[in-house]
Amino acid sequence: MSRRVTVVTAVHGPSARFLPDAYASLRAQLLPDGWEWEWVVQQDGTTDDVRPYVPDDARVTFRQGRPGGPGVARTIALARAEGTYVKVLDADDRLTPGALARDLAALEADPTVGWTTCRVLDLLPDGSTVGFPGDPDEGPIERGAVLGHWERNGFRAPVHPASLCVRRELLVALGGWMALPASEDTGLLLALNEVSRGWFSARAGLLYRKWEGQVTGQAAHDDPAELEARRAVAAARARALAGFGWGYPPAPAVPAPPVPATPPAP
Repeated sequence: MSRRVTVVTAVHGPSARFLPDAYASLRAQLLPDGWEWEWVVQQDGTTDDVRPYVPDDARVTFRQGRPGGPGVARTIALARAEGTYVKVLDADDRLTPGALARDLAALEADPTVGWTTCRVLDLLPDGSTVGFPGDPDEGPIERGAVLGHWERNGFRAPVHPASLCVRRELLVALGGWMALPASEDTGLLLALNEVSRGWFSARAGLLYRKWEGQVTGQAAHDDPAELEARRAVAAARARALAGFGWGYPPAPAVPAPPVPATPPAP
């Protein structure tokens, strides 16, 4: 019986035209023997301008829902996710060859690793790519490392949350993506790293498209009051999880001591 990885994509009208490119990059993935992928596409809205771009493929499911932002769309899509692992692929981004196989290799090799990320390249309108400075070395990302780096470096995480692949049970336990108008993926990344180790692949696994309609490029994304609030609640959530001491994988249950037998009444 095949094992499955679920690729989750949130899409809205302006980004729908990029879905064929995302699909082509998914079809090009070569998975290890015994593995298959499914693509769960969730529209953030109920307009008619997305469905024409959804491919006719039995491995692809498409649903619509009332607008709530990409985090809400991805989280509600989890109701249809049947995979052991959940991989994020935004509608306007593309996977590079081998990206999914590298995610699976890292997660299958070490049960203490709850999630993976990888090197990301900006995909510019002319088709060229640009890398990010300061990527970590390939290898594990220990618990608690992301929040500290994010706070010390102008609220820039050391790894890109758009490249996340995560154990489904861990993602569900954390409630999916944060209910924020933006930075919902960064908030999830911070929370994940407070409860579990991660893994970073130094090979580029995602092409992050830069285009004029990009949500993160709009003025509202950098509204100072909202930005401060998003950062505050994401950090507070991560610290609360760290304070509870809960972690993944969960510690083995300690059996309760036996209850002494009550002596019979004289």
